[in-house]
Amino acid sequence: MSTIFIKQLSKKFQKNIVLDNINLQIEPNEHIALIGSNGAGKTTLMRCLLGEYSYNGQVNINNLNPRQNRQIILKQIGFVPQIPPPLKMPVGQLIKFAAGVCATDPEDIVAITKQLGLNIQTFIYRPFNKLSGGQKQKLLISIALGRNSDIFIMDEPAANLDPKAREIFLELLRAKRAITLISSHRLNEITTLVNRVIELDMGKVIVDNKISI
Repeated sequence: MSTIFIKQLSKKFQKNIVLDNINLQIEPNEHIALIGSNGAGKTTLMRCLLGEYSYNGQVNINNLNPRQNRQIILKQIGFVPQIPPPLKMPVGQLIKFAAGVCATDPEDIVAITKQLGLNIQTFIYRPFNKLSGGQKQKLLISIALGRNSDIFIMDEPAANLDPKAREIFLELLRAKRAITLISSHRLNEITTLVNRVIELDMGKVIVDNKISI
């Protein structure tokens, strides 16, 4: 089972301190709502966990430094970014590539797209960057949830989803026995999913509460 350990994590861009001495320990099966205003540091924290940024302090995921072992860590994490990447790869090719990276059956990803109401056969050859915002989001969620992961990191994943797809997405995520770190401006929407709330403000943890669901 996966664990995440963060000690004295700090990150700044030029002279702007974005994360300021963050200390957190995340245990298996914790479903965490990461909240805070724009600029609070939520996305930066997630990007540090993914090994994308250098930082000061200590971050361990399953006893591995994500910066030094990024390729290994990324295979273990289902990630949905806030802003879809500008990929020109056709949808069918993207599904096969994503499945191959983490040794997942592409049909597992396709099955989730169907549950979310996405008929990918109608645009299987279309470049990803030509999809609508909602189509991109559903496909990225399907790729993340189609992985056999113990950790899911999701940055505003439901922002472009229609109400029905949003409900199905949360049901699928609720069924996962995994660490889930999800940022959302709609906290009321995910209260039935999470058992811990972490709030950031100006790069600091100002709230860290475990809750019953």
